[in-house]
Amino acid sequence: MPRLRMRICLSAALAGAGLILSGCANPSVGSDRDDPTQPVTLKFWHGWSNPAEVKAVDDSIARFEKLHPNIKVKTVNNVTDETVNQALRAGGDDAPDVVSSFTTNNVGQYCSSGMWVDLDPFMKKTGVEKAKVFPKTFLDYTSYQGKQCALPLLADAYGLYYNKDAFKEAGIERPPRTMSEFKRDAAKLTKRKAGGSYERAGFMPNFRLYQNSPDRLFAQWGPTYFDKKGKAQLAKDPRTRQFLATQRELMDAQGGYAALEKFRTTFGDEMSPQSSFMSQKAAMHMDGEWRGLMLKEGKAKFDWGTAPLPVPDDQADTYGRGYLTGTVAGIAHNSKHQNAAWELVRFLTVDTDQVVRFANAIHNVPSTFAALTSPKLDADPSFRTFIDIARNPHSQAMPPSINGGQYITAFQDFAYNAEAGKVPDLGKGLRDLDAQIDADNLQSVN
Repeated sequence: MPRLRMRICLSAALAGAGLILSGCANPSVGSDRDDPTQPVTLKFWHGWSNPAEVKAVDDSIARFEKLHPNIKVKTVNNVTDETVNQALRAGGDDAPDVVSSFTTNNVGQYCSSGMWVDLDPFMKKTGVEKAKVFPKTFLDYTSYQGKQCALPLLADAYGLYYNKDAFKEAGIERPPRTMSEFKRDAAKLTKRKAGGSYERAGFMPNFRLYQNSPDRLFAQWGPTYFDKKGKAQLAKDPRTRQFLATQRELMDAQGGYAALEKFRTTFGDEMSPQSSFMSQKAAMHMDGEWRGLMLKEGKAKFDWGTAPLPVPDDQADTYGRGYLTGTVAGIAHNSKHQNAAWELVRFLTVDTDQVVRFANAIHNVPSTFAALTSPKLDADPSFRTFIDIARNPHSQAMPPSINGGQYITAFQDFAYNAEAGKVPDLGKGLRDLDAQIDADNLQSVN
């Protein structure tokens, strides 16, 4: 792609991929001079589409409007990042005032491009001390280079679901806490039929399975993707090789990549009763907090539990950590009602009662200190596991980047090849990966 320094936007094809570069924001300018006590109608775009989730959003808006009778909110649900980006580039009266996104990967673009406004001035005006409200990890994934252009609107934490019946059958007393225990238990839990095909895998480690994205599993090692100068350092960090080696060992302990990959193709859709864990084709499974609600509503035919994912043996003291991500909310750069919009964003993200009620309604992890410790929060032990993961100081989110999730995609593609044995020289492959990530980042800056 051409590296133009002129203030122009990329082609429709690139825009369709959700990529926004600095300087591409629509020239129309919003206003932070509005009076939030005056009558106004705001437009709030979000991505929730499940009827129960949409109802939870609508109930939240009803509570907000009761507190702010002068502010009316029109919501549009099931909106993708691409649709939001197109609307913000186009501007005009139909563009949203308050926006949300299900991915933290694009925060670096939202902040650096100016598409989402800096929220620090609004927090300062209204006395919100963000470091006292939000855990540091959540603030990290909603900001970029010191610009807080988003705030967390509930979070997702990833942990381990395990089949207690299968554990009892295999003589395993508790879920694994270290990677050596993980490999041992996965092998014990694996069952084969008379002909050699799988009846059940102990744990399906293949990166293409459902939520098994390599960046999520890699969080158990506590990696640092970039150095202080912003250069990729996956090749220099020994944890990268340890992670890929462990994943290979997990596969070998259960029959190898080819056999497991063939078995993976027999699994049903992730959200269906035929999914691997629900159908008992996997005894352990990595997933987010929402899976527990699905298992209950689907009336799973086995006893199950939750726990943090195992950690490397030499980092046993970090057990309890996990991968964090979540929904983010912000104010559109071209909103002419930014102070009123801030009142909505503040209510949705800061108000403890609202955050807890919304978290309980859609079974997501709350995203403020107060909500995480609220006695009104769902006390279900399987859900509390993920609350503890979110509160663990070692838990990790992906660092924001100016080109969004492009470096994550590059890492995923590399990991797919590595697990399939298509990277003969891992050191060279990782160095080439770092070079690719750095080149992509430089292109985005230029």
